Amino acid sequence: MAKTSTIARSNKKPKFSSRKVNRCFKCGRARYYIGKVQLCRVCFRELANQGLLPGVRKSSW
Repeated sequence: MAKTSTIARSNKKPKFSSRKVNRCFKCGRARYYIGKVQLCRVCFRELANQGLLPGVRKSSW
């Protein structure tokens, strides 16, 4: 999980648009952010396995 201060800093409007950081709304992680669902890969996988994300199915082949 990201520090509270880091999450608060990323929520503020940046001085320049290139400084915007996308963060997971659940845990605050910045890396591997999935913009369509606004989650990181870790939280996405947890919620998908629990069946809480509509339209997401576990793959099997």
